[in-house]
Amino acid sequence: MRVFVTGATGFIGSAVVKELIGAGHQVLGLVRSEEKAAALAAAGAEAHRGSLEDLDSLKAGAARSDGVIHLAFNHDFSTFAANCEDDRRVIAALGSALAGSDKPLIVTSGTAMANSVPGELAKESGTVVSSKVIPRAASEEATAAVAAEGGNVSVVRLPQVHDTVRQGLVTYAIAVAREKGVSAYIEEGRNRWSAAHILDVARLYRLALEKAEPGAKYHAVAEEGVSQREIAEVIGRGLKVPVRSIPLGEAGTHFGWLGLFAGHDMPASSEQTRRKLGWQPTGPGLIADLEAMDYAV
Repeated sequence: MRVFVTGATGFIGSAVVKELIGAGHQVLGLVRSEEKAAALAAAGAEAHRGSLEDLDSLKAGAARSDGVIHLAFNHDFSTFAANCEDDRRVIAALGSALAGSDKPLIVTSGTAMANSVPGELAKESGTVVSSKVIPRAASEEATAAVAAEGGNVSVVRLPQVHDTVRQGLVTYAIAVAREKGVSAYIEEGRNRWSAAHILDVARLYRLALEKAEPGAKYHAVAEEGVSQREIAEVIGRGLKVPVRSIPLGEAGTHFGWLGLFAGHDMPASSEQTRRKLGWQPTGPGLIADLEAMDYAV
């Protein structure tokens, strides 16, 4: 297949591009600079100049392809709600370019979008939360709108995706611990975050594309839940800073915008995903990658 990938030079996108090419697919990657175009060419992919703001460029890239994997997202959390609404428009544009075909569109979301009973695992079949509750759910609402028009669209929900360089929200927790001189967790630190290694996640995207099942929802989850206390402790050892509990009321002051997530219990299951796609994650766990990373950088 010829696959149009947004976010093709990003952390996850780069791994997805490599996975697709390794499996014999061709990749057309969205880029906005010559530097990124050169990086894509070096990876064996073709560059498509454009941006998330230029909806016509997105439609043109999708129209040139046999399928689309949408990974790009503006992670500036100071404008989070607006970024989520922008993603709604991007998904609508991609969907319109594929209208009337069976070409698959894979949309990226998060495991927290699957509504679950507090303390229980979020599941692929769980009811999607409203964007009025979690703004990022706008992406799944846009996906549902494309599906309602007959689009072959599915969703990959991400946990904390990691290697020894980046670890999703944990990367920001490390930056806060470095700045504050203490690695903190909320209350008893029992709240959990699900996680998966970057290479396992890249393979799941490829499998989801090849399966091309309309309406499917997949959880890229290798570890159902790693406790915040365990994460904070390994960060403390790596940075050689003290580890301590802080009250929930101090989360915003200590963590800044990350305080919105730091105390949330966000475990998730991938049982349905593994069964549907035959996906079996093999990469190292989150704690292993945190132990192996270079904290001096």
